[in-house]
Amino acid sequence: MLVSLYAPSAGFMTLNYIFETYLNIRQHRALKLPTLPKSLAKVISHEKFEQARAYSLDKSNFNFVREAITIVCDIVILYYKVLPWFWTKSGVLVTNVGLNAENEIIHTLAFLAGVMVWSQITDLPFSLYSTFVIEARHGFNKQTFWLFIWDMIKGILLSVVLAPPIVAAIIVIVQNGGPYLAIYLWGFMFALALLMMTIYPIMIAPLFNKFTPLPEGSLREKIEKLADSLKFPLKKLFVVDGSTRSSHSNAYMYGFFKNKRIVLYDTLIQQCSNDNEIVSVLAHELGHWKLNHTAYSFVAVQVLTFMQFGGYTLVRNSKDLFESFGFEDQPVIIGLIIFMHTIIPVQHLLSFCLNLVSRAFEFQADAFAKNLGYAPELRGALVKLQEENLSAMNTDPWYSAYHYSHPPLVERLSALEDLDSKKDN
Repeated sequence: MLVSLYAPSAGFMTLNYIFETYLNIRQHRALKLPTLPKSLAKVISHEKFEQARAYSLDKSNFNFVREAITIVCDIVILYYKVLPWFWTKSGVLVTNVGLNAENEIIHTLAFLAGVMVWSQITDLPFSLYSTFVIEARHGFNKQTFWLFIWDMIKGILLSVVLAPPIVAAIIVIVQNGGPYLAIYLWGFMFALALLMMTIYPIMIAPLFNKFTPLPEGSLREKIEKLADSLKFPLKKLFVVDGSTRSSHSNAYMYGFFKNKRIVLYDTLIQQCSNDNEIVSVLAHELGHWKLNHTAYSFVAVQVLTFMQFGGYTLVRNSKDLFESFGFEDQPVIIGLIIFMHTIIPVQHLLSFCLNLVSRAFEFQADAFAKNLGYAPELRGALVKLQEENLSAMNTDPWYSAYHYSHPPLVERLSALEDLDSKKDN
């Protein structure tokens, strides 16, 4: 039984690595193509294409190395049963500092603290190279080393504050959930998601970025006019100083019911050539809201979460499952980790399906913005953002279908043109 449960897990990891490496190779070949797609040749400069190609190839090469190291580490951790050893040692540490290792909450928090330290140490070289070599080489990184370290420290401190009550609640629910465990776990995670969606933009995001009201002027007037025309309950309009860390640009909205807010990256304002291009991007985002895409996505995630918890309740008391991974006891958090590990293939399949839905939503939001009369501006904004962010111009269809939640620029421009043709007919 031990071998029969361990072997499929290692096999899933290996097969997934082989499959994703195959897709990465296909994408790498597409990135090396020396010419632009025909539909982009007239709208993207050769200079920007070469810059984007160099940036994408650098990231692709880095990804090959990172993924290879990661799979080797994961297999070693699984084969040599590092996690059971770590669980035992964390219990010894708890006892040595005078606490009760029999208290599962205390033991679990000590275990997770060690895992967090290990993760920070092993991930740090990759993060440093990505930020201060690749991103800096291509002109995107704007943060100093000390800002990077300070952000990391703040992230750790947030984990120290937020993780203990969440972990403790999960353990208590699992220990006392009985036959309705899946419902209780889902209810807790649903409430937690709503709470985090509420406090993150108000209390957490300002710890890392500065949010200031968008100044009065034509841009603000046009955005407010658009929101009013769609009956979007816009309460606040912010600009975030994304340029302190990166040149990449973005825009997003958040809030519940009648308390909606829009956030523009200062880099987006700098990169778009006129106000109407920025407004067209927001018309696209508001299309997601008007067409209920956010609500549909949230419901889908909640359904999948409930299904996962339902599956967990079926195996959580399986002694064989724990023993196959080297655990003599059956800690709650370890059960969750093992379960999520064993359903990796299902998770990847679900992620692929969600990407398909997300891509369909993007086309619909583009069509929504076009129907509002922003087609030329949206085309210009999409091209400008593609250039300024040095996004991949050539993409492999298999790779993009599997990984991308947004369609490639070629497909989005083609869809907008098809809409024009249908309208003319």
